[in-house]
Amino acid sequence: MTGHLIEIRRAARSRRGNGFTLIELMIVITIIFILIGIAAARYDISVQRAKEATLKTDLAVMRQAIDNYTLDKEAAPQSLDDLANPQAPYLREVPTDPMTHQKDWHTDYGDLVMSPDQTNNGIVDVHSSSTAVSRTDGTAYNTW
Repeated sequence: MTGHLIEIRRAARSRRGNGFTLIELMIVITIIFILIGIAAARYDISVQRAKEATLKTDLAVMRQAIDNYTLDKEAAPQSLDDLANPQAPYLREVPTDPMTHQKDWHTDYGDLVMSPDQTNNGIVDVHSSSTAVSRTDGTAYNTW
């Protein structure tokens, strides 16, 4: 009978040795959650940088379109929609502000004369309407 008990205990030990304990599983799950948290934070930062790059590009393109419109028409545009006019398209469409997700750009009007024949004043610059601040350089988006 003792030999039979020894065999049962050995079989039970070998079965327990093949699996994982609850502590081991909890440690592995904790490590996985930590890695997911780090990845999510990095993803959020990369999305923000992409939005900022899009904003910088959109502003540069719109500013160039304003200058080209003013030089060609000898009059500054009165709205951003003038730049996307089908008769003389300087832009296919007014882009959406990546920070506000709307076409609510802040335009600066002024009396900047780009040519001697310019007849009127109008939009001279464009900025984002977002009041948020960039995490990378600490400046407000509406100052770019």
